[in-house]
Amino acid sequence: MEVWIGRDGERHGPYKEADVRQWLRSGQVSREDLAWYDGLADWQPLSVLFPDEVRAPAPAPAEASETPAFTAPPVAAPLPRTTSAALEDYAGFWKRFGAWVIDYLILMVPITIIAVSMGATAAFEHFMAQMHSGTAPAVAAAEYGKTVRPATIIAMIIGFIYYVAFECSKLQATPGKLAVGMRVTDLNGQRLGVGRSVARNVIRLVNVITALLPFICYIVTAWTERKQGLHDMMAKTLVLNGRASEFHDAPVQPSTGGGSFNA
Repeated sequence: MEVWIGRDGERHGPYKEADVRQWLRSGQVSREDLAWYDGLADWQPLSVLFPDEVRAPAPAPAEASETPAFTAPPVAAPLPRTTSAALEDYAGFWKRFGAWVIDYLILMVPITIIAVSMGATAAFEHFMAQMHSGTAPAVAAAEYGKTVRPATIIAMIIGFIYYVAFECSKLQATPGKLAVGMRVTDLNGQRLGVGRSVARNVIRLVNVITALLPFICYIVTAWTERKQGLHDMMAKTLVLNGRASEFHDAPVQPSTGGGSFNA
């Protein structure tokens, strides 16, 4: 069972029930913290949901006649931002493929504009004319490739910057990944630094240059334990279900019930 915890107007989680019980026993979460899991009609205090885990109250002072000194209430420890449950929610092959298609279509807009402005259309027309005139295909293809090479290099640079910048941003995802509800993290579920994002996407750049690696890089996600592609394993990253905002900045609005939160 996965449990969400509400604190300071924000929703945290989901957490595994065993983790919540342990935190309740150790005092990392307060018995007054509100929690919700699938099937509950409304948020309830942890002391109500897990009464067997609530620590016993502290014993009364030995000298009843003495006025006890003021003791500040214990402050609950910060809740983990990424949980074991969230770290095991790996995005599958087809979902990642859908994100790639969306990103590809987005990138095609500026790349096409640049390619056309740099003479790609004229180069292609010249290539087709050579083919119809009987020029050797290898010669025609080599000439065409040489003509469009500058535009190709610019296209690869644009794609590289696109992936690096978005995946190490606060979004932790390209627009395509964001659209299907995914995020890229390190092995601890944290946001990527620029260096790790660059390392991950250098492999993507190699995929563009070679003909074999795209197949190897992505197809292995269907069989690896954590659904990692070759670039994920080499850069030590994960692609997980859920947007970054759902785990860091998800505000919880009060419901009509007093002191409760909406799930």
